[in-house]
Amino acid sequence: MSVAERLRECGHRVHIRDIDAKREALGRSLGFVVHPTAASLAADCSVIIVLVLDAAQVREVLYGGDGASSHEPSQGALLPVIGPEHRIIFCSTVSPQEASFACHLIVQQNAIALDAPVSGGPARAATGQISMMIAGPAASQASLAELLRVLSNKIFFISERYGDGARAKLVNNLLAAINLVGGAEAMALGEKLGLDPQTLLALIAESSGSSWMLAHRMPRALGMASGITAQTHVLTKDVKLANLMALEQGLSLPMGAVAAHQMQATCDEGWREADDSAVFHWYRKLFQTLNARFHMPT
Repeated sequence: MSVAERLRECGHRVHIRDIDAKREALGRSLGFVVHPTAASLAADCSVIIVLVLDAAQVREVLYGGDGASSHEPSQGALLPVIGPEHRIIFCSTVSPQEASFACHLIVQQNAIALDAPVSGGPARAATGQISMMIAGPAASQASLAELLRVLSNKIFFISERYGDGARAKLVNNLLAAINLVGGAEAMALGEKLGLDPQTLLALIAESSGSSWMLAHRMPRALGMASGITAQTHVLTKDVKLANLMALEQGLSLPMGAVAAHQMQATCDEGWREADDSAVFHWYRKLFQTLNARFHMPT
């Protein structure tokens, strides 16, 4: 929704399709045109941004659910109704294979496609400060350059190969998860040692242990800020995809595996929909449990 708000603020007429009725109602209140299907939206829009959670939702947008396929799309899906006048920007974080698959389906309809995942969260999206990782033919990138500059002041043209945007995004989010989990572990240890967490955070922010994820997420974990930048299950999905991407290259990621495990544990403990800084609360709970076991009478 933040991307839509950014486009509206920059003078664009915005059309949306969302599976969440509450978000559709919010869109109407903001002056967006709400459509019942992706096909309906495509009838009125030549440029379409697909920004959904995962590969399953990307496929549902393209050709529908309930047994539909790219060869037999359902009514209301995007794929059967697009043509040379359409330009589709895929901004969701999915595997490189899924990104490439989606883009090639669009190209087969003689439309333009870009693999363009984003990073930065809703607040930065609303002000055009998200990072965008762009992959696709140079001509396709050039045809959408003006709109991309509206969406982002941090555009990185990765390559002309579909899937490289996804690859770059997953490498970034792998490191984001490692930094977040490492920061949460260190902060929870400091608290366990009796150190004041806010003082410790201020110290680390100006010292060698600092990272962007620590500085951005820990204030919420410590109650110094509110709101949700990214739900825990989203970064969990991404770091798992990064581990899988490495496995396909015959590689293992020791730190990536730990990050994925701890993020999943945070989801399993009830923080799935919470801000991903909740991994700090998971570590706090873990250390309390381990401490109780250590002092268990015999």
